[in-house]
Order: sequence, then structure tokens, then C-alpha cells
Amino acid sequence: MIRIPAARGRFRAICTTAACLTAVWLALPSLQAQPTAQAVQSGQAAQPGTAPAAVPSSGSQSGSSAGQGTVLFSRHVTDDGQTITTGRAVDSVATGSVISGSATSGATGNHAALPPLATDAERRAVAYTSLDLDVHLRPAQHYLAVRAILDIRNAGNAPLRHLPMQLSSTLAWQQIHIAGHDLPFAQSLLNSDTDHTGQLNEATVTLPEPLAPGASLQVDVTYAGRIEQSAKRLLAIGTPDNVAASSDWDRIASGFTGLRGFGNVVWVPVSSAPAILGDGARVFDEIGRHKLQLSGAHLKLALTVETSATESAAGQTPNIALVDGQPLPLSITQSSDPSIPSLAIGRLDDATLGFETLSLFVASRTAHTLPETTLWATAASAPNVDAWSDAASAVLPFVRGWLGQTPHAQLTILELPETADIPFETGAMLATPVRAASSDVLDNIFAHSLTHAWMMSRRAWLSEGVAHFMGTLWMEKQRGREQALAMLADSRQALALAEPASPGEGDGQPLLTATSPVYYRTKAAYVLWMLRSMVSDETLSAALRAYNPDADRTPDYFEHLLESAGQRRDLQWFFHDWVYHDQGLPDFALDNVYTTPTALNGSYLTAVSVSNNGYAGAEVPVQVISDLSTVTQRVVVPGRGKATLRILLQGQPTEVRVNDGTIPETDASIHVKQLKTVPVPAGR
Repeated sequence: MIRIPAARGRFRAICTTAACLTAVWLALPSLQAQPTAQAVQSGQAAQPGTAPAAVPSSGSQSGSSAGQGTVLFSRHVTDDGQTITTGRAVDSVATGSVISGSATSGATGNHAALPPLATDAERRAVAYTSLDLDVHLRPAQHYLAVRAILDIRNAGNAPLRHLPMQLSSTLAWQQIHIAGHDLPFAQSLLNSDTDHTGQLNEATVTLPEPLAPGASLQVDVTYAGRIEQSAKRLLAIGTPDNVAASSDWDRIASGFTGLRGFGNVVWVPVSSAPAILGDGARVFDEIGRHKLQLSGAHLKLALTVETSATESAAGQTPNIALVDGQPLPLSITQSSDPSIPSLAIGRLDDATLGFETLSLFVASRTAHTLPETTLWATAASAPNVDAWSDAASAVLPFVRGWLGQTPHAQLTILELPETADIPFETGAMLATPVRAASSDVLDNIFAHSLTHAWMMSRRAWLSEGVAHFMGTLWMEKQRGREQALAMLADSRQALALAEPASPGEGDGQPLLTATSPVYYRTKAAYVLWMLRSMVSDETLSAALRAYNPDADRTPDYFEHLLESAGQRRDLQWFFHDWVYHDQGLPDFALDNVYTTPTALNGSYLTAVSVSNNGYAGAEVPVQVISDLSTVTQRVVVPGRGKATLRILLQGQPTEVRVNDGTIPETDASIHVKQLKTVPVPAGR
């Protein structure tokens, strides 16, 4: 969930899990997304794990001239494992970039630092449809080496001349191979807070032939470097040291490796527009765009982890690995020779990515079996495991009651290294400290996280929305409806700020393709609450139980599932306004109330007129209250339309309410009108 005050340019964004534990991103509008290019001197080679320092964007350095050459280079690995590097000098003005790599004779002097070759339009046109990764880790050295075979499609509207790919700034590109050839590439450092260092190392290849819109190619790349814990991006904007460290805990280290992926640490190639914290919500929007683009991509991964004799003796040989939230079985080969590392090897043959960033976790932990859950904890947290197990047991009947008896996958909980670390979830996996907590806190965690084990969907509004919805239902069960609606309303203002005033006047997001959490979590949870009121708990539960992610191939799949789950009802108008399109939010007004006594003893007929100044229609509850009774009925009020409802009740009405908080509006979500009591003439 993201809470954003009214000032759009300056905000504090809060990303939460079910337990409302969060990373705090403090953003200052003075920071600008300014890409910078790296300067390369002749005779210097890019070293694995070391990216040259960023320099001011365009312009020239002392001693440089426009006619001096920079160095194009290519590398390839021979059969015996040696890396061969060759290069040639070219004119920097002709290429329009700074080229990194090893120098050849003839290239002398310093060179101008020029902007990157690629444009944001080109970066956003690159879509990854398949990733085949061979990943090698040496935790003691914080070291990562990867060979990646990537299927890339031009998702743009124009031919793609440049192919830009990015990694964390601490990783070095070694080789880019396309169509049987090693191709030269330019490297640039981009300031972007989608990585914990605050910078991305971008390699740009000028393609031999432009890639046509919709066309694909395969790219074979190798890269390597060190990934240590870094909170540079947060410290740079004034975040307190302890908050920054507990938020940006990604690292490769003995006993624990946690790489959350794009938005935290870019360990797999991506193509993204630079985004800086403080520039509105661009960082979060770019993360969402990346998730949506990668959803449905195919993944293969081979993992090899080298463990030194010292690590093995310290009990740091990994026994759990998770890729994209899925447990990866490890085969351990222990070495009796101290000079030869032990190996942990795992393989994921074929997976389909959901609306997630690609993450990798490797750790040494003790497994504990909980209800529908495996908890991997450190020895120090063993005394807390029973309380976590009790919470899972308490919540499980509730989850089964709504979603069915059997989950799609077991929930995996992996303990993070420090007790203050901010939790992270992806799919049916939760990375979190396993510390002592009240039963209420633990119950809330499991109400949300267990839902992900049941409801697995590549559609974010269902995966995240249902989990958020179930969290509010658990609150309703434990503390009542008012507390549940208050929990839901906490983020209504942020949703109202994000929504356009009218269709076409703003950057609204249909739920089907939403990339911002305020849509696929907050708005989706509201949509499920409205559907619950419209079709009943039993019907909504039946549809959620019947949901099959493999069968969800058309946009209207869930609509038809819901329409056929109970009494048949046409819900197309609702899905049109709330899921398939972004019509903004409704804006109800209680226009007129007319009350008339009837011939029936003590009964009154009340006519309530409601208008909707928004563009999204909704079935709104109308409640009429008297001293003797309360009657609630529902009426559909279309966007930019009106409706009148007549309600018969015992006793003279004293109050009328429109909306009960389950429908998000632009302003208030409950409209109340007090009615004057009129004396009834004698004889009536």
C-alpha cells in the first residue's frame, strides 16, 4: 500500500506487508533523474565487479577533444575458459557514446563523457519474454557471475536500433553475443533509485539491423561482480542510517543471500527508464511497469553456490534456495579438501513469472513445519516458532473457509538476518524477521501471506488484491466491520489522488494492467468488497475457490467465473467501469429525501434521490433509519447519472445514509442526512 498526502510532488511513500511493517522511502523533489556517462581512459579495462565512476552528464573533460577516439571492444570465452578481449579505436563523435573495455594501441588520452546512446522510448520498448540463467555465487566474496540467454521482443511502435540493458552499478558487463557474433557495446552509469546503489550500469548495443516492432531476437550475455549491502540511495536523501540499513538489506554473504530484484538490487538484466526517489511516484511506477512487462515470461535457472571450508565449518553451507518465491531443491556436494569449495547445486527447469520482480534467496536455516507452511529460521529464533505455528493454526480455517481446502503451494517463510529488517513478499514466500510478537500481529501476517499460497495469479489485481481483501476480512472477523472498513479507508485518499478526475484526463490505470500498488492493492480490495455486497459471500467465495490461474487466459475470465458461481447476474457493466477501464471514482450526492406516512399503522414510505457526479457507476447501499427499525437497500447509480429508491419501514425516519464505506469516492465515502421529525396528525 502507498500513502501519499495531497502534495503530489513531495511525498512519503510507505510500502507495507500484511503486518504493516514497512520500508520508508523519504523523497526530496530537489533530486532529479540525471543519467550520467562514464569516462574511460585509454589503457584501462573494466574490471569484474567494478564500474567506473559516474561523471557529470554531457560536456568535455580537461584534455579531451572531439576528434579523439574511444574504444569499442568485444570479449569471448575460449574452450579452456580463458577470456579474450579485443578492441578498436573509433571516433566518439560518430558513435555518440563512451565505450568501455580494454584499450588497444593507438587510443591515447582522455575522452569526452557523452550521454548514453539509448532513449527512454527504446528502454521501454524492450520486453523480456524468456530468461535462461546460469548463476554462480561465491558468498564469502559477495561474488556473482551469470551467463544469461535472453529472448527479447520489441514491444514498441518503432524499429529498435539500440538495445539497452542494465545491471546494478557494482556489476560489470563482460560479453554480449547476438546471432553468432560478439558485439561491441557502450557502457554508461545511470542515476536510478531502482537499485540500492542509486545507479545502474547500462550496456547499449547498436544492432546490425533495427529490430522491427513485434519482432524478437536472442541475446547471450555474461556479467559478474560483487553485491554487498548498500543503502546509498536512501542515505543520499537523508534517511536515518538504521532505517536505511533495515530497508536495503539485499546482499550476497555467507549464510544469507537475498536479491529482491528490480527496485532493490538489479541482478538480472532489465531495460528501464531512470527514476529517482522524490520525482513523484516514478520509482514505484517504473517497478510496476517492469513487473507487468515481465509477467508471463518463461524462466530457467541453474544455480551453483560455492562454499569455502571456513563457511562449511561455521555451518553456513546453504540448505534453502528460493527463486521467484519458489523453493529450489539443492544438491550438496561436500569437499574433504580445504582448498576445494563445497557445492550446492539447484535447477529450475521451466517456470512462468507472475507479476513479480525476479528474486533469488539462498540461506542456511533450520526448517520448521507449520500448518501449510515451512518456516526457515535461525537457531536464535527457535523460541518464537511455536507462537508463529499457533498463529498459522488460528488463521487456517478462515482461509480455507473462503478459498478452499488445498493451497496451490505451501507458504515459505524465510528469516532475514537482522531483527529490524523490513519484510518482503513475493508469491507464496515471505522473507521476514521471526521475532516475538503479539498474536494479533502474527494472525494478520498469516491472513495475508497464506492467501498468496491459495490465490496464485499472474494478474496483480487478483494476486495482491485478494490478499489485501482477506486481510480486511480477518480484521472484520476479529474486531468488527467498522474496524475493517477503517483499515480499508486508510489508503482511500491516496487512491482518490491517483485517479483521474474524468476518463481521459489523467494517467489512470485499469486494474487489468495496473502497475501502481494503490490500484492493484487498494482499488482491487475495494472492488472485491463491492462484489461481495453485490453477489454474497458464498458466491464470491465459490468463484475464488474455482479460480484456475492456468485457465485465466482472457480479460473477462473472472467476471464469467463470478457470474456462474451463484445466481446468474450480469456484471459486465461493473467490470467495465472498475476492472477493464479506469473510469475514476464515483462521487455520490444525497439530493432529496421525501417521507410519507402510509395507511399501514406506523409505516412510512421514504423516497431517496441519489446522483453520481463521477464517471464510474456503482451499486450503492441506501439506509433509512427510524427509532423502530433500519432498512438497507441497494441501487445502481450509473456514472454521471441519478437514481431514486423507495423504502418502506416501521417508524418515522430520522436519518438517511448513502454508501457505507465499501465504495471509494472522490471525497467522502458516507453521506448522512438528518431528518426532522414531523408530528403525526391525530387519527392516523
